Amino acid sequence: MDRVTSGSAHRPQFGVEVHRREVGAVITPRGELDHHSVDLLKEAIDSCISEGRYLIVIDCAGLGFCDSTGLNTLLAARMEIEEAGGRVHLAAMAPAVSRVFEITGADAVFPMHDTLEAALTAIEAG
Repeated sequence: MDRVTSGSAHRPQFGVEVHRREVGAVITPRGELDHHSVDLLKEAIDSCISEGRYLIVIDCAGLGFCDSTGLNTLLAARMEIEEAGGRVHLAAMAPAVSRVFEITGADAVFPMHDTLEAALTAIEAG
């Protein structure tokens, strides 16, 4: 599932890819995650949840920005998935995005990994 918002000269395009795996999924947002684009990410997460995919890795390598709306969406998804017995891990976060998680303390509630491969290994290991 690939979903994209339209971009403009001042606002880059935002997109979300979902790669389903045997028991979970990798969700890859690209662009700026904010109140204009967060619905696409929420739709992707909700789709995985409705399919019973509770081992989710958010691959943040293409994420250039995340505001409080994006952060709150990720926190809410983490709570919902953990209540269902699953896990959410974050991978390959750019320093500017990582800083938002550090400042808010959200880095303490998400397992964060330097690479997608490390996140996949960790989430599959339990």
